This record gives sequence, structure tokens and C-alpha cells, in this order.
Amino acid sequence: MAAHEELPAGAGQEAIDELGSIRQSIDNIDAALIHLLAERFKFTQQVGRLKATHGLPPADPERELLQIRRLRGLAEDARLDPAFAEKFLNFIIAEVIHHHEQIAGTESAHGSAPRAAGAPADAVGTGTGTGPATSPAVS
Repeated sequence: MAAHEELPAGAGQEAIDELGSIRQSIDNIDAALIHLLAERFKFTQQVGRLKATHGLPPADPERELLQIRRLRGLAEDARLDPAFAEKFLNFIIAEVIHHHEQIAGTESAHGSAPRAAGAPADAVGTGTGTGPATSPAVS
């Protein structure tokens, strides 16, 4: 437990230890999420470069709608609020679309799409696209 937190009058050492253990689990999951996102973005970069090379648009609204349905269903099965899951994905997709556009701009300006370190290029990673910023951001 952080030194700056004050314990309630009735909090014993057992509660403090349990809180520390739970927080360690949360920290481990947070680290895993970051590593999974980094791995996902490696694939989305590949998608962005392929799209740029072949003149494909960065957006695919049809795929987005399919992915929203699929991911909301997964969230429900996992007892996670589907609206939260969709918001989380929309956040990721907004970044992915931005990077797809950057990759496409670089491709048209230089004739090739260089790999930008850490830059995502497709939200879901199947290679069919992402949607415009005004549509639900799942691809």
C-alpha cells in the first residue's frame, strides 16, 4: 500500500496485505494489456502499409459494423459492459485511422510506406480496414 494513503481506523494488516496482492494482480494485467496492444499494432502497421501500397482506403465501415457486433458479444460473454468495450475500441481505432492516413500520405509522397516505430495501422488486424472518424471505430 502506498505510504501516502491513510488507513481507516479498523483496517488490519491482513486487509493491507490482501489489498497489496490484488493491486499486484491489477498491475500484472495492465502490463499484459500494454504488451498485447503493442503486438496488435505491429500487425495493424502491416495492414496500413499494404493498404497504402495498393491504394486501398484506410476506412472499411462494413467491417467496422461486423467487428462492433462481434466484440460487443465477446464483452457480454465475458460479463464486461459492451458499451465500455466499444468505447475502448473506438479509442484504439481513432489512433489506427490516424496512422493509416499517415502511412498513406508517406506512401504517396515517397513511393513507399516506411514503418513508423510503434505506429498502429489497423484496429482489428484482419487487413480489411478501419472506418472514418465519424463512424464507429472498429475494423
